[in-house]
Amino acid sequence: MDDLIYHLARLCIRGIQFPSLEIVARLGRALGWLAFYLDGRHRRVAIQNLARTWGSRWGEGRIRAIAHENFCRLGENYCCAIKTASMSASELKPHLEWVGTENLNGISGGAGNGSKVFAIGHFGNFELYARTDLWGVGKRTATTYRGLRQPGLDRLMRDLRERSGCLFFERRKDAEGLKRAMSSGGIYLGLLADQHAGDNGLWLPFFGMHCSTSAAPALFALRYHCPLHSAICYRVGLARWRIEFGPEIPTEVGGVRRSELEIMMEVNRTFELAIERDPANWFWVHKRWKPQKVRSSKPVAPSTQEPPPQIPGASDPDDRPAVVS
Repeated sequence: MDDLIYHLARLCIRGIQFPSLEIVARLGRALGWLAFYLDGRHRRVAIQNLARTWGSRWGEGRIRAIAHENFCRLGENYCCAIKTASMSASELKPHLEWVGTENLNGISGGAGNGSKVFAIGHFGNFELYARTDLWGVGKRTATTYRGLRQPGLDRLMRDLRERSGCLFFERRKDAEGLKRAMSSGGIYLGLLADQHAGDNGLWLPFFGMHCSTSAAPALFALRYHCPLHSAICYRVGLARWRIEFGPEIPTEVGGVRRSELEIMMEVNRTFELAIERDPANWFWVHKRWKPQKVRSSKPVAPSTQEPPPQIPGASDPDDRPAVVS
């Protein structure tokens, strides 16, 4: 059964990879448009998340329109990620630009062992972060992932991703491999930091509401003495993206090491600004603001902003506002 699923999924992937990227993007948008009406659970999550964030400024109609466009973007990104995984650098170059590469020679420059850490999120076609072959950095990229439960699909996903030349480490099984890679130097490590990190995460404000935040970008930057940057993938048109590198996020000030909490608060603010710039570009279908089930030993950062009110009809019994003990 596992082999059957693998070969059927591989056949579907080849079908998506056959047309031009523009056709694949339009197909993905159509599938996302349809999913908005068929997938009620994720539609409610997206609408409530948007209501929590923008309910004080936007009406129900605009919030629903942004949620609808978000589904179209997600469909486009998923399908395009499959297509771009099979494209060469020369084929993909007209569809992707890099901005802010000068920021990578910032405060620390070549400090540490030549590695850098990037705080990344689910913005645009985020699978493109791995394609450093397009901007001539001459470094090996690496990231972590969580394996799929179905072995055949997991194997297929690894096959797709590894074509980029990026090193992928399963976060629950291959921590030692990642440590060896970082210790060897010359690695550009991208770590997703915009989703719920469980009760062991840092409880930080995000759009004025506390949520569990992964400390991984700060932790790795501090442990390996690497410069830390943000990287955001923006959709700038049909099947066209721009990846922007932010200035270095200091891991120490005046020779004094900053705390993980301080660093990740700055990362969260960077993500907030990116979302404000293009609200439909982020992954709103994820339950970002889950309640804290167990009192965490991690420090809780103060919130400087009151959560905006919800719009009528956006609430879901499974999506209550986060509560910090």
